[in-house]
Amino acid sequence: MKTTFKNGKKMRFGYTTGSCAAAAAQAATLLLLTGECPKKLILHTPKGIDLTLSPEEPQIKNNIASCAIRKDSGDDPDSTNGIRIFAYVQKLTNTCEILIDGGYGVGRVTRAGLANPIGSAAINPAPKEQIIQAVKSAMQKANYIGGLSIIICAENGREIAKQTYNEHLGIVDGISILGTSGIVEPMSEQALMDTTHLELDSLYAEGQDIAFLCPGNYGSNFAKNSLKLDIEKAVKCSNFIGDAIDYAVYLGFKKILLVGHAGKLVKIAAGVMNTHSSVADARQEIFMAHAALCGVSHEILESLMKSITVDECLDILKDTDIIGSILDSIGKSIEKRLNMRVNNKVQIEYIMFTNKYGVLSKSDCALNLCKELKI
Repeated sequence: MKTTFKNGKKMRFGYTTGSCAAAAAQAATLLLLTGECPKKLILHTPKGIDLTLSPEEPQIKNNIASCAIRKDSGDDPDSTNGIRIFAYVQKLTNTCEILIDGGYGVGRVTRAGLANPIGSAAINPAPKEQIIQAVKSAMQKANYIGGLSIIICAENGREIAKQTYNEHLGIVDGISILGTSGIVEPMSEQALMDTTHLELDSLYAEGQDIAFLCPGNYGSNFAKNSLKLDIEKAVKCSNFIGDAIDYAVYLGFKKILLVGHAGKLVKIAAGVMNTHSSVADARQEIFMAHAALCGVSHEILESLMKSITVDECLDILKDTDIIGSILDSIGKSIEKRLNMRVNNKVQIEYIMFTNKYGVLSKSDCALNLCKELKI
């Protein structure tokens, strides 16, 4: 399997539940149509990487063939790593179509706005197409032109789903069969952004008109406990604030509220929209620059530059008579950058806080949006 380097470490790629489902379906189709299951098969993925996989538990019972492929997430932390994805294949006599559905361990969609309609199995379009192509390859080898029913199942899927966002998204009783590329990249940033997109899709489809974004647990906990907002209406966007804002605008949200800890949001004042510390960490520099604009002493500027956390910066500034001016200056920069990001197309408001000092800065109409998001 292909490897990559992240943070100086060699890390191994894995493959998605979608690739597992496609390979299992291909193996089970060959077993059904030829009577033999390959010990190894080569699966072509949308990313262009070929996988050599070993089917497990091949059997035919009551004219239904089944096989499993074991999930390997590589060096990406994934609750589905090691589980087996099963495919059950049988011939259809009244159609030449390939029909795909989910069985045990695969979730069902209960909310609008997701990639599949309400009531259908949580098998996303890209892996569904991957399954179809894999099955067609097997049908061609066996010279079969009839129809097939494919049922995809996930070992321990119902239990594993409890460790995922599925229930929050409106997917019940199992995991989702996912993967646009067929390959799992270590510490995949795209996977995190895709989850944010799914949640925004669902909320927008339900008619929510405010994209309520929290970068992480600090933000959502503060929004719930201090601002008394309905967290069921919030989406955690991790460090990918810019991407979440862009997607909310793309969907058509007319209002956006961002509630976040100053450790992340203060970076927006410098135009940083991916707030992971490995990408950019300008917290001290931002405080120092705005403090300098407000006329603090060289000694305080040096102390700010040596500080490690936002709270430490605030500890240094709290006894000055211009801390309010400094925070106001930072706040105006945040507001300017956010409006630049949305190109002034939608209303965007923010609230920045720390757990120690509470709300540090907020845009003029942020509290008005909060009223619409109260529990």
